[in-house]
Amino acid sequence: MTPDFDFALGETADMIRETTQRFAADRIAPLAARIDAEDWFPRDELWTAMGELGLHGITVAEADGGLGLGYLDHVIACEEVARASASIGLSYGAHSNLCVNQIARWASPEQKAKYLPRLISGEHVGSLAMSEASAGSDVVSMKLRAEKVDGGWRLNGTKFWITNAAYADVLVVYAKTGEGSRGITTFLIEKDMAGFSIGQKIDKMGMRGSPTAELVFDDCLVPDANVMGPENGGVAVLMSGLDYERTVLAGIQLGIMQACLDVVIPYVRERKQFGKPIGAFQLIQAKVADMYVALNSARAYVYAVAKSCDAGRTTRFDAAGAILLASENAFRVAGEAVQALGGAGYTRDWPVERFLRDAKLLDIGAGTNEIRRMLIGRELIGAAERVAQ
Repeated sequence: MTPDFDFALGETADMIRETTQRFAADRIAPLAARIDAEDWFPRDELWTAMGELGLHGITVAEADGGLGLGYLDHVIACEEVARASASIGLSYGAHSNLCVNQIARWASPEQKAKYLPRLISGEHVGSLAMSEASAGSDVVSMKLRAEKVDGGWRLNGTKFWITNAAYADVLVVYAKTGEGSRGITTFLIEKDMAGFSIGQKIDKMGMRGSPTAELVFDDCLVPDANVMGPENGGVAVLMSGLDYERTVLAGIQLGIMQACLDVVIPYVRERKQFGKPIGAFQLIQAKVADMYVALNSARAYVYAVAKSCDAGRTTRFDAAGAILLASENAFRVAGEAVQALGGAGYTRDWPVERFLRDAKLLDIGAGTNEIRRMLIGRELIGAAERVAQ
């Protein structure tokens, strides 16, 4: 265990961390190697148990069955889950934030009553479908089309790169209902709807055990009651969720960095060369120091942005900045963890090679780091220009 820097996050945040950390160590960590090796999603073993702890509804109002807490608490829960298994952290974030949080923020009272209880309990798994094979960063160019018909909508097309897809009972899906950015609508899709199916399952280098697949809509009929938010107002739903998504998912990278330190520090204390523990050598000490500073600098930014989300003061460029810093730091820290273990780190006998593969995802997912940099630069320059005027 590394020493903990006290970020003074408050009693509630500390309680969420302690509870989630204990559960993750007892229930998730023992499964982590199998999850990766077999690309196995342990729904039956974990999902309802996480629901019993309240983890699926952290940001949902108490009146809707959640804990009524904030995004800082959600980041911490995601961090501790990912510390035990980044794959489960990813599926958890997709379920609890991308799906559940969006429904809590945008759904009608009737939709909340129908979908939230079983999603929060963990009886159901949730997902969000935004990306397509040819519409990733340029998401507004999506091709999935929803045509108005009597009593509802007919959807045709596909979605790609969708986390939890093969196991999802409820999916938040964006589709074209018009032209351009003003012609996208959000739909709540149920797995048993006629014309909806799971297509290609995607075999990934990392985050194995967090299932990713294609969605296929072939004359899928969706009733009007399953439109979430305003018709043709889906971009507002989508974009408002991205800030919270980036903030919460940054917790995964914090968890990976902590997991790296959890392995490296005991290893360098025990591994001996030239008659002494390798942790006695200054170059190894420097690696450990850099890993620790990378973790806590990312924590400081991510926690600050999460607090801003809770206060209603989040900015798009800081949400992008927090996950940019966390993702790049995590990949670098995981690389240093492999190096610190030397030949052992390059084998599957130790988990650090998995940490490296897992860490790479969030350089790409939730908006690539290139897109994040473009967004941050554009927003900052635009703000300066407005001030100058």
